[in-house]
Amino acid sequence: MLKKINLEDAVGTRLAHDITEIRPGEFKGPAFRRGHEVCNEDICHLQKLGKNHLYLIDLADDEIHENQAACIMAKSLAGEGVRWEDDPKEGKIGLHAAMDGLLNVDAAALAAFNMVDEVMCATLHSHTLVKKGELVAATRAIPLVMKRAPVERAAAIAAQHGGVVFVKALKKAKVGLVVTGSEVFHGLIEDKFAPILSGKVTDLGSEIAGVSFAPDDENLITAAIRSHIDSGCDLLLLSGGMSVDPDDVTRRAIRMAGAQEVHYGAAVLPGAMFLAATIDGIPLLGIPACGLHHRITVLDLILPRILTGEKITKKELAFIGHGGLCKDCPECSYPHCPFGKGM
Repeated sequence: MLKKINLEDAVGTRLAHDITEIRPGEFKGPAFRRGHEVCNEDICHLQKLGKNHLYLIDLADDEIHENQAACIMAKSLAGEGVRWEDDPKEGKIGLHAAMDGLLNVDAAALAAFNMVDEVMCATLHSHTLVKKGELVAATRAIPLVMKRAPVERAAAIAAQHGGVVFVKALKKAKVGLVVTGSEVFHGLIEDKFAPILSGKVTDLGSEIAGVSFAPDDENLITAAIRSHIDSGCDLLLLSGGMSVDPDDVTRRAIRMAGAQEVHYGAAVLPGAMFLAATIDGIPLLGIPACGLHHRITVLDLILPRILTGEKITKKELAFIGHGGLCKDCPECSYPHCPFGKGM
């Protein structure tokens, strides 16, 4: 229960909640923290903040303060790889990445949580690369004082999923790269694919264990794939030969090499002719020629997920279509753009 008192009568009382100050373009945050003892010098400041009254709180057994509610919810929302700060400010608590890695948000659980009245949680987009300590989500109770039941119900929804926000570390993979195409193999044109793909791999903390070149010959491409597997690579990237052109034989060679669960085609532009498969449990990704022209493609959306150990199936390649259209801006601002953000 809240009891209203006149500001001039509040000297000597302790604040029941943080009081926010906003100075446009300069500051937004607590001018006074919960528990602060009001003194005469505070009165003018509080009046400038629009406070002519303050409130004392006497909680009933079935009621809860916003700060306590935020702590309960943050604890339930934080999954593996996420920590939360036990210091609510203005009733809010931030959840932070406990390590460098890839953020994963259980969108269905998040929606169910937010369907509970008077509570909320907001997150970054799922599959965002984050750094240790980075804010990935925040939660709060919306009223200053609320019933306990909704808080407990929301927390139970999050807890039954083991949390709602997670951060997974990217493993350091040994990557075997096969560049296909007779024009490159025979030296008619200079290869541009290997440097591009090598950069994407090393930027994510993995290493290129070996690079092979093969002409448009099924047997030679198959041999190159098996050679990388035999040498201990735990991820394979193949460039070129992914189109519908009859001369592009890379897909057939991948099957000949023993690929299982071959998924050809992704709901992404650029990158529709992307391929995902596994050979002997080792993930294999086929990158179409768009990777030569576009700075960012389907590979940039999928590769981090592969490096967390996620298995990419037809479902993932279908769901990626929401947000999978690159606007092909004259000046690329990825990842600070809509591309890949609807997953």
